[in-house]
Amino acid sequence: MQDFRQQLLDLIIAQAIHFGTFTLTSGLVSHFYIDCRKVTLSARGAFLTGNTMLDLLDGLDLQAVGGMTVAADPVATAIAVESWHRERPLNAFIVRKEAKAHGLHRQVEGPLQVSDRVAIVDDTLTTGGSIFQAIEAVEATGATVAAVAVILDRLQGGADRIRQRGYPVYSVLTYDDIREFVEAHKPTERGV
Repeated sequence: MQDFRQQLLDLIIAQAIHFGTFTLTSGLVSHFYIDCRKVTLSARGAFLTGNTMLDLLDGLDLQAVGGMTVAADPVATAIAVESWHRERPLNAFIVRKEAKAHGLHRQVEGPLQVSDRVAIVDDTLTTGGSIFQAIEAVEATGATVAAVAVILDRLQGGADRIRQRGYPVYSVLTYDDIREFVEAHKPTERGV
């Protein structure tokens, strides 16, 4: 059996980690940025994402997965596609930042049903802000958020905040998995 988790980690290290000064969605400033879309939108990366996330969610009673657009979109889609291959289909959905002003005026798009138990997914987790936005929008539809699952938890408090609100949190990888690589490339005080 292939180790999809290790392959995904290797791909993230090779293609998704950038160094410099970055302001994250959370507003925090970091010396590294993880651009998971470089991975999740590639053919191989989508395959690995779908399979590792499905392994992570195995055994949970779920009908759908999704999260805040744009980062969660390829993650949810990869899970949905691979779930079909495993003959345990999970639908995907997308959460907009706000409801559309036209058409059906939806904030949550896709085949989400009121009776669905869902996992909110994302590529990275820092403080949990995007996750909480998605949870609020999904729960407003009547669906039940049963879990939160991410590719990589930066271990900056987000998982704890989510757990404190009663949601289980799962991650394929954490900062500990990339720590050695990131620390080896950390800029010095001279700006190198």
